[in-house]
Amino acid sequence: MNPIDDSPRRLLQTALVSLNGVIGEPLSWAGPYFGPGSAAHSLKVLQRCGAMLMGRRTYEVFSQQWPAASGPYAEHINAMRKYVFSSTLEEAEWTNTTVVAEEPVKAVAELKRTPGRDLIVYGHGRFGQTLCDAGLVDELSLTVVPVFAQGTTFYRPGSPPHAWEPVSAGRGRDPGLVSLTYRPTRPE
Repeated sequence: MNPIDDSPRRLLQTALVSLNGVIGEPLSWAGPYFGPGSAAHSLKVLQRCGAMLMGRRTYEVFSQQWPAASGPYAEHINAMRKYVFSSTLEEAEWTNTTVVAEEPVKAVAELKRTPGRDLIVYGHGRFGQTLCDAGLVDELSLTVVPVFAQGTTFYRPGSPPHAWEPVSAGRGRDPGLVSLTYRPTRPE
């Protein structure tokens, strides 16, 4: 955990992934497996973070889902600082959300250099892939859901290869899930 101090922030990326590597549209296939254990763990991770970063598509889904929700997770996600990276979105209505139209790699690198708690990205869509490709992700947490799904896969053709080392692996927070955490292997 990175307490509020003068050290650079870490960027955490967390994603749900099916057995066959699909990350797209997780609400349609992961819901039955995401129970109280996963919810409690997600809140704990979110509370370590000072801001959430997202692309336009994630913003559109989350800004419809979370403002109307209740409970500790909803309260925290609604209150925290959020940055949506989009060249087409002009204004964000979700509380504490700033639209960032500039190039995401440069803007996220700058956010990481500012003091504060860690930053979090949910999912691994185009925005998340861009941050991985740029070497900005410090920790990648995957929750493997025991289903085969159709949709966008985690790794897309044209992306450069990335080397990761395992930090932890084990049973997920709810039955059937597997939790994997990696950090990038940095050249020495």
